[in-house]
Amino acid sequence: MRKSITPTIEGGLLAAITVILGIVTVYVPLIGMFVEFFCALPLAVLTARQGAGKGFIALVVSFILLSMLISPVLALRIALTFGTCGIALGWCVRKNFDAIRIFFLTLVVSSAAQVLAIGLLIAVMDINLIDTQIEMVRESFNESFAFYEEMGVEQERIADAKNQVEPALETLAFLMPTLIMLTALINATATYLTAQWIFPKLQMQIPELPPFAEWKLPSLFFYTAIFGGLGLYWGFTRGWTEIYEISLNVLIVSAIIGLVQGFALLSFIFDRYKMSKLVRRILYAVLIVNMFLLQIVAITGLLDMLFDYRKKFFGGRE
Repeated sequence: MRKSITPTIEGGLLAAITVILGIVTVYVPLIGMFVEFFCALPLAVLTARQGAGKGFIALVVSFILLSMLISPVLALRIALTFGTCGIALGWCVRKNFDAIRIFFLTLVVSSAAQVLAIGLLIAVMDINLIDTQIEMVRESFNESFAFYEEMGVEQERIADAKNQVEPALETLAFLMPTLIMLTALINATATYLTAQWIFPKLQMQIPELPPFAEWKLPSLFFYTAIFGGLGLYWGFTRGWTEIYEISLNVLIVSAIIGLVQGFALLSFIFDRYKMSKLVRRILYAVLIVNMFLLQIVAITGLLDMLFDYRKKFFGGRE
């Protein structure tokens, strides 16, 4: 007669799977980039079944093993950015939260983990991740320019390109808060979607998010976009660097959220008029490759938060 797996053995197995996934993430090219998004799942499963306490113990064990097998820096990154996401999601599932609350709390934990990871690298290991990333981008551009020189591209054109790169890198430094937020959003989304795929296979339930066409984000982001635009103008015209940096990040984040809302509105319209998948994909592709049209979609999405076009022109979201 087959014996059931005890909670201790299950916790050890899931911690071991976390370590294996972490090793694959670091040492296997290309595939590792995909496997990375599954690193949170073992801890999510463990936490959902046995509670947050067992999840944190497994996280600590996984971090120690990964530190010995790869490096403390990479282990810290995996443990914080993915491990904590998994524990947060598993805890929410255990508490029977609805899908929106689960995703929001996972996103909050992911954002805090990103900030904490960067802070620890700067404070403990004297690694300025922001400057390091920007320097890596700069070196990548320099290698590209050297390649173009070998290919015989005119020096004047290369010089013009170099002159455009440096201001772009300065702007990239300003946008680090936004990039951190986007990274946290990608991690939280990947954790949630992979959990939706894996949990049912393990006879575990996780609520599904509402259909994309029904998404309605808070109108607060319409006002933050207005604040960001005005702050950007004041900061630029009056030389207020701090106001400019804050406003730039606020405006871009608001625009990204408006873009999501705009695509949700488009999805509703496509559903309403029963457009085929082929037509939808063509229209989405046209929008994505055209920056002007993307801006129109983002502005429309921000306005939709305020006026609710689905209710105003279509009589609701049926």
